[in-house]
Amino acid sequence: MEAPHNPAPVNSLGITVTSPEQMGDLGRRLAKLLRPGDLVMLTGELGAGKTTLTRGLGEGLGVRGAVTSPTFVIARVHPSLSEGPPLVHVDAYRLGGGLDEMEDLDLDVSLPESVIVVEWGDGKVEELSDDRLRVVIDRAVGDTTDEVREVTLTGVGTRWAEADLTLLSA
Repeated sequence: MEAPHNPAPVNSLGITVTSPEQMGDLGRRLAKLLRPGDLVMLTGELGAGKTTLTRGLGEGLGVRGAVTSPTFVIARVHPSLSEGPPLVHVDAYRLGGGLDEMEDLDLDVSLPESVIVVEWGDGKVEELSDDRLRVVIDRAVGDTTDEVREVTLTGVGTRWAEADLTLLSA
């Protein structure tokens, strides 16, 4: 008889963000919770604020280099300016082959000592780690200038089970 599958613990929080500045602030607060080995998956439409959030993360982690969308380079490494972990920023939008193409990037080698942020990673990077933080950014679609975003952070696995995500809603 097969042992019952125990799903990974899940910890979730929703936050409303009303400006790009607030999205950057959320990234800076999130950086305080992150540590080497963390995998953060960002999901949202084009223009939702994934790179703005990552820019705030980079500032909070104190990494070198401007954090910009790595769309055309696929992955960009930002070394720490202090003793903190480097930030590996990945854009998986153009990667259609799932984990096979992701394995070519050797992210599993970088994961133990880095914070890895993957834009468009759903269905592509989950196998890198049992523990991950999934960040979904929802915005009004269509022709709108509305800056309001609903951000849902879902921590999966034992690493995130006890994390105090309420610290992010400051």
